[in-house]
Amino acid sequence: MSTPVAVFNDSTPVLPNAQRNPVLRALWVIRDSWSIAKRSLRHFFRQPRFVIFSTIQPVMFIVLFTFVFGGIAQSALDPGVSYISFLLPGILVHSAAFRATQTAVGIAEDLERGVIDRFRSLPIARGSILAGRTLADLIRSLMVILLMLVAGYLLGFRFTEGILSAVAAVAVVGLFGYLFSWLFCWLALIVPGSEAVQTAGFVLVFPLVFASSIFVPLETMPSWLSAFASISPLTHATDATRAFAIGGDASRSLLWMFGWTAVAFLTVIPDSIRRFRGLT
Repeated sequence: MSTPVAVFNDSTPVLPNAQRNPVLRALWVIRDSWSIAKRSLRHFFRQPRFVIFSTIQPVMFIVLFTFVFGGIAQSALDPGVSYISFLLPGILVHSAAFRATQTAVGIAEDLERGVIDRFRSLPIARGSILAGRTLADLIRSLMVILLMLVAGYLLGFRFTEGILSAVAAVAVVGLFGYLFSWLFCWLALIVPGSEAVQTAGFVLVFPLVFASSIFVPLETMPSWLSAFASISPLTHATDATRAFAIGGDASRSLLWMFGWTAVAFLTVIPDSIRRFRGLT
């Protein structure tokens, strides 16, 4: 008699005991996550308005903040540091934070439209649905980062610490954006409705963005606001990115980043998957 098989995805037969093998199960999750990521990317690129606004808005932020706040903020910077050099690393983090709200809206819309119910009918790993969505958003984020760097170079920004430090700066922003995507996955699962989660996301991100070192040095803020901004994950991501981009000590900011990463992997990500499995 032939051995029964289970079909997980892509019509690939896998023995049922593969579900109990941790290595094969991990490969199964990775494959399914990539399939979901490709679906999310196709969905994004087939809607031109999303592509246009997702690429134009960050460039507008760079241009507007450079010319609107540059004259005022320049006096607070160290001699020899231009405002565009100070600003661009922060704008990369700012853009990643706001793009993460799209993760929450996308998941909320999929829940409302019954897309998640269709996924339930497929033999795929439940956690791969969230993992694939956040992976797709990470890829989109890296694409936008490259576009913003081109705009920054046209305005005078330059990496001054070499190619490896430039790659490290982009990696910090990518990691930050990925972690924030998981935070907003979690938010989408506790706040019902796409409109509600979009509003909640804006309320969460807006004060964190402006109470940080993204636009001005912390020394220019009142002491109470500076104390809050000094522990913000956006400040640590910005300071680490800025140190890799134009020079400075990144060690303290990286330690905080690793701390926030550990918190996310130990709390937010597992709880998001648990809540998602409860819904499905």
